[in-house]
Amino acid sequence: MKTMTCRELGGPCDLEHHGENADEIIKAQDRHLKEAEQAGDGTHQDARDAMKSRWRHPKRSMGWYRDTKAAFDRLPVE
Repeated sequence: MKTMTCRELGGPCDLEHHGENADEIIKAQDRHLKEAEQAGDGTHQDARDAMKSRWRHPKRSMGWYRDTKAAFDRLPVE
């Protein structure tokens, strides 16, 4: 199990996401940003817009994905 924060994934807060792999943490961040947007939290809007853009343009977003996966892989196991 490893931990990354919303901020480490491009968001504005320090909410921790936990997962066995980078994909679990990325999905947790996506859920978090969606929930924040639905709750009217404008501080997360830029990060949510960037996340939505990544899902719509997967080929262009591979750099972000590779960087996030590499950052996850460097983290110590908890």
